[in-house]
Amino acid sequence: MRVGYLVLVVLAAGCAPVGPEFVRPDVPSNPAWLEAELEEFKTGAPELVDWWMKLNDPVLDELIAIALQENNNLKVAGLRVLEAQARLGIATGNQYPQSQVVVGDATAIGASESNANTTAGDLSFTQFNLGASVSWEIDFWGRFRRGVEAADANLLGSIAGYDEAVLLLIGAVADTYTLIRATDEQLRLAEESAAIQRRSYDIVEVLYLNGQSSELDALQAKTLLLSTEATIPSLKATSQQAKNALSVLLGRAPTDIGDMLSQENMLPSLPDNVAVGIPADLLRQRPDVRRAELQAIAQNATVGISTANLYPSFSLNGYLGLAAAGNTDTTRTGDSGIGELFRSDSLTYSVGPSFVWPFLNYGRIRNDIRVQDARLQQALILYRETAIQAAREVEDSMIALSRAREQDKILAATVDVAERSSDLSLLRYREGFADYQRVLNAQQSLFGAQQRYAANRGAVLSSYIALYRSLGGGWQSTAPRQFIDEATREQMEERTNWGDLLDEPPPMEE
Repeated sequence: MRVGYLVLVVLAAGCAPVGPEFVRPDVPSNPAWLEAELEEFKTGAPELVDWWMKLNDPVLDELIAIALQENNNLKVAGLRVLEAQARLGIATGNQYPQSQVVVGDATAIGASESNANTTAGDLSFTQFNLGASVSWEIDFWGRFRRGVEAADANLLGSIAGYDEAVLLLIGAVADTYTLIRATDEQLRLAEESAAIQRRSYDIVEVLYLNGQSSELDALQAKTLLLSTEATIPSLKATSQQAKNALSVLLGRAPTDIGDMLSQENMLPSLPDNVAVGIPADLLRQRPDVRRAELQAIAQNATVGISTANLYPSFSLNGYLGLAAAGNTDTTRTGDSGIGELFRSDSLTYSVGPSFVWPFLNYGRIRNDIRVQDARLQQALILYRETAIQAAREVEDSMIALSRAREQDKILAATVDVAERSSDLSLLRYREGFADYQRVLNAQQSLFGAQQRYAANRGAVLSSYIALYRSLGGGWQSTAPRQFIDEATREQMEERTNWGDLLDEPPPMEE
């Protein structure tokens, strides 16, 4: 009765977890984007789910769908969620009796007959023990509750990490696809220019051989042709390297994916306007901002765990078992003692509370608290920095997209003028009204303008992709999240008993 009363007193005396309560730091932000007044941006809620489908490119849609199913880094991010779920289960289990074991032993003991002070009795016998013990450290200071808090925040952080992996994967596939299309367009233009320049060179060479043109004209035409042809191998290498990178993003070894890209080699067109919302939306939309906050929450709980080590820990310990001994000389007594083990008078037990208080630790515990608190402050600052950087990325992407579109209009006009200039210069040369230097200059200017225009069209699309990536778009398309595929599930279940963990979805963050 006294022990039971003491247990009730200890349980009733439990208090709130020690350590600081988490306070989300204020994040400085502007009420509106600096570039929001530009006509191509709207302040309405951004359409982040499946944003790439606005480009109306079926090939890109298919590539992203395959990547979301097969990308290896994304699969690893999903498995980290399962790992965090299991760790939460460990932390939750620590709140209950931490040790529950069944023990048993059979020990043969023989004492020395020559030992001093040996009293009369059996010097050789066998000891048998069978029992169960329980030990429960009461979560008086909230150390285990803080552990659950930290593990729960880490689980939600791993989910945010998965969302971030989805976002980055979609952006990487779209960026790589853009690079392939832009490079192939540059390659097509280079080959067309080389063909035109070869025809021009053939004309000049015939005129030179007939004495109607100088050798200098022929040499300059040859120089321009070779200079243009020299760009082709580099463009082919860039295109193939981008295709290799795309294969890896699709979870495949570098292979020929030409069949998937066999449709018309054109960059997709962008919508005229993009909704960007307001800066405050980033705190909800960006997975990396949410993950940074959850890391700070987990570290805040870790400070509480370290703080609890300052105080005594209270435990309840119990043992219930059977103990018996018998003579080892069974030929003399006929009883080994094993039969005595299950008699009622072999019962043994012990129960009672205990406490441990590391009162003299030479500052180790307090310095550990200081270490964890310093890490907490770092996490809080990193959360603010992540939010600020997120806003900067949006601003940078908006201005990059706007200026790239301006440049696109100028370069398109430049190509039109350069094409007209090239045609006229060649015509006037044939009619004898201009020297060949004008033809060379016009063709060289045309080639340069075409290359810049094709590259800038890719830059426009890349800026569009970067804008949606910075807004936190794309991860919403995976809801409900599938952290592992069926093949992975079957493989893991064959190897390990996962219980219901692979079937039960983890809790979602608010």
